[in-house]
Amino acid sequence: MTTHPSTAEHFLRMRNVNVALGDRVVLHDINLTIHAGEHLTILGPNGCGKSTLIRTMNCEVYPLVLPGMEVNIFGRPRWDLTQLRQHFGVVSDNLPGLQSLANRALDSAGSTAGRTTGTDAVLAGFFSASTLWPNLVVTAEMRHRAAEALDRIGASHLAHQPIGEMSAGEKRRILIARALVHRPKQLLLDEPSNALDLAAQRSLRETMRTLIQQGTGLILVTHHLSDIPPEMERVILMQDGRITHDGPRETLLTEPVLSKLFSTEVRIGHHQNWLHTW
Repeated sequence: MTTHPSTAEHFLRMRNVNVALGDRVVLHDINLTIHAGEHLTILGPNGCGKSTLIRTMNCEVYPLVLPGMEVNIFGRPRWDLTQLRQHFGVVSDNLPGLQSLANRALDSAGSTAGRTTGTDAVLAGFFSASTLWPNLVVTAEMRHRAAEALDRIGASHLAHQPIGEMSAGEKRRILIARALVHRPKQLLLDEPSNALDLAAQRSLRETMRTLIQQGTGLILVTHHLSDIPPEMERVILMQDGRITHDGPRETLLTEPVLSKLFSTEVRIGHHQNWLHTW
């Protein structure tokens, strides 16, 4: 059974964080605190540093060791990546394990995809594997949790469907269920609506609202205003590797602020508490 850190008040605490990729510093002076179970959006244009911030949260890259630098995740400065995944679920096309799943198991027309069902792909999340290889031992508890994860996002009907026959939206839901099998306190969705058609985008947004209502902390990384659920009240804006704003949605999701952020005129419309831009 997965146990969550019980003494951590925060999911994430970053102080004076700078991150370099090669010889170039791409994150500058990041100061960020996210409470366990909190819902927030990280918004910014392409190249603003969102992906590097995600990789820093996920312990894929590490900050420069400078005076005053601090990174704590669930109250700990260091994590084994496999253990962290049990507490912090990540759905990102750029995450190595999920990229392998998406590109090889999900999109392939070969024999692996033909054999891999939705349940198999979710179960494989326990092992950070792309599919259920013969050497992996699956317990009854794991199967219960896989069924639970699929049910939580309304995807039980995909349990026995071959991955190779699923639409892009259905595959994305499988990836989310896979990230939920450990019952994480916090879930990060990185540009989740990319490559989805309008129907799949709507289904994804309903899934996000369901997860929020069920109590899972949700961090949404996007540059699409229409992806942001109404329940997400905190917004972080990034530009040129820096956090430029951190505050309530009613203050930051405005035409003047977003026009400046994206360096173009932004017009905002409203529909049933959802926002859209043109």
